[in-house]
Amino acid sequence: MGYRVFKDSHGTEWQTWDVVPKLGERRLLDRRRISAAPPVGERRRLTERRIRISRRPVLDGLYAGWLCFEASVEKRRLTPIPMDWQSCGVDRLEEYCRQATPAGRPSISA
Repeated sequence: MGYRVFKDSHGTEWQTWDVVPKLGERRLLDRRRISAAPPVGERRRLTERRIRISRRPVLDGLYAGWLCFEASVEKRRLTPIPMDWQSCGVDRLEEYCRQATPAGRPSISA
């Protein structure tokens, strides 16, 4: 993962890094073996261990990764990741930031 910090022409400081997600859904199949009798000490009563059974979020169009721009006021994502983002000049990096799509910050609920 690369990382850069730059100030845009308005004086806003941006942290920039690339994000390349791993396999989004680990549970593609049930890896547990089916046996006639449960193993000794088996405590599970249900086959599903997740607390909340729901579909996991899908990052449409972001499966190949994205460039993340984050400032104190907002966060943005650019896809696909430009090949020269780690070595280009600040002007070009600022242009990539302007092209990036605003990304909402996750809300923390109790």
